Amino acid sequence: MSTKTNRFKNLENFSQLSYSNGTTEGFDKFYINNSARRFRVFRGEYMYHGATWKLGHPNWRYIEDAPLESRDAVIVSMPFSDTGKVHPRLNEMLDQCLKLGVPVLIDCAFVGICGNVEFDFGHPAITDVTFSLSKTFPVANLRIGMRCRREDNDDGLFIHQKTNYNNRLGAAVGIYLIERYSVDYNFEKYRAQQIEFCKQLEVVPSDSVIFGLGGESWKSYNRGTNTNRLCFSKWFNQKDLLKK
Repeated sequence: MSTKTNRFKNLENFSQLSYSNGTTEGFDKFYINNSARRFRVFRGEYMYHGATWKLGHPNWRYIEDAPLESRDAVIVSMPFSDTGKVHPRLNEMLDQCLKLGVPVLIDCAFVGICGNVEFDFGHPAITDVTFSLSKTFPVANLRIGMRCRREDNDDGLFIHQKTNYNNRLGAAVGIYLIERYSVDYNFEKYRAQQIEFCKQLEVVPSDSVIFGLGGESWKSYNRGTNTNRLCFSKWFNQKDLLKK
């Protein structure tokens, strides 16, 4: 909530906090908590969900392929995995979920690399919000994350929290980093270089600083939507991307 490059509201509504091994452990608990429901995601969403559901929830569906129903549960990344921007149907989908009583998890893995993003976490359809430092810093293998919920349902993450059974090394490194680097650090440091790379490649800058969004000539990067997402993160030490 300290961000100056984004506008977020009402995250304080989620007062029940747990350490999570990245966002992934928060996803897994959402699957368990909603195991009797049918899972739904937008096309282009993080591949982990579909890859996991094929084992125990093969009836999952893309949101674009069928109307939402009261038996569903939804996960959506914000910013969205395929674009690094807010999904254009996010608020419409949340309103539908509220009417139907469908629980929603908001995956904020790209918060820490984004700017110009507006989102109100206070929408009552949202039950879970997850965060991670894996995209923000080179610490993905330490599994540093947090899950935020409105209510304590005493699931596995809450049990870990209450019994002090968390990944203390990951937590210590995470605290060290967030005490020294702003949530806006990456966006402010690399935004100009992202824009320059996008000019060189004739693509559109994403709101997440590591991405550019390309047209038909970049279709080999397609993830199932009209967007072709290019990732620049490992090239930021190269001033001229085309030469590399």
